[in-house]
Amino acid sequence: MKKNEETQIDMKFSVSRPSTMDLRGRQSVRATFRLSESCIDAISILAAQLGIKQKSVFDHLMEDAQALKSVAQELENTEFDRHQRVQKTFVISRRSLSSLDKISSQHNTPRDALVEYSVRRLLPIIAKERKTHEKRKALLAEISNHYAEGELLLAKADEIVGTEDPIVTKLKTAMSVYKHAIDDITGFIERGKIIEEFQPE
Repeated sequence: MKKNEETQIDMKFSVSRPSTMDLRGRQSVRATFRLSESCIDAISILAAQLGIKQKSVFDHLMEDAQALKSVAQELENTEFDRHQRVQKTFVISRRSLSSLDKISSQHNTPRDALVEYSVRRLLPIIAKERKTHEKRKALLAEISNHYAEGELLLAKADEIVGTEDPIVTKLKTAMSVYKHAIDDITGFIERGKIIEEFQPE
């Protein structure tokens, strides 16, 4: 390895090296909340649609102390309905839980309420993702039709020049990759179907 390459690597690690406290803050812990079913669904939808872990959704919500304090202030004169709530355990970072506990204590606001109303603030994102989901479904229909045309072209090429012809071989490879891509897209859209039935309270 050249010296300049070694220097670059050393610099990279020296800049990005996390502190012990930072690493502890990223540790995963389990926390149980009593939330509405729509809130639990919203967390699942956001994670699925954005391609992230549920833990990341919590980190985004709970580590923004200013936003969390704003929610707590809004709830100071609001009675939190504990009925029809579902007990659910999530994996979140130690830092997120610490932030949640601190603000809950400072404002005398239930943790469950802070989580519930913080998630509600993300409902516009779900509404936007619902529209995007419908667009993806329409695109998948077009992609599937295009793939079907490609299969017909492959069959025609096979008939004209034969199965072993280089053009047919390359076209088969392309269609195989295409099929794999369609399967991935279909699976992604299927996983996102939960957003079609989501009804926020």
